Amino acid sequence: MSYAIVWEFLVPGDQTASFEAAYGPDGPWSQLFARAPGFLEVRLLRSHDRAGRYLTIDRWQSVNAFENFKRHFAKEYQELDRQLEGLASSEAPLGTFDDMPETGGDSC
Repeated sequence: MSYAIVWEFLVPGDQTASFEAAYGPDGPWSQLFARAPGFLEVRLLRSHDRAGRYLTIDRWQSVNAFENFKRHFAKEYQELDRQLEGLASSEAPLGTFDDMPETGGDSC
């Protein structure tokens, strides 16, 4: 089971390319996270229903892996957050989640 953190971002049209580069799976956030043990991936989702709306899903092996990252990389995290400030007009944490184990049956 893994641990996921989900964020919502609203991005002005003139910032979407820069935002996607910064928050995508090859961007600086993912590169910073990848320096820590237990990091799995960053997923970037773009809304079909609302222009400029994005979700990110940061996946870690466990909550402990994420907490260790925050302790060891706090300075780098804050610096990157400052550097990328202004790409989104709004950002909000939507919550933290655990992956559910696969049941082998249809989920629909």
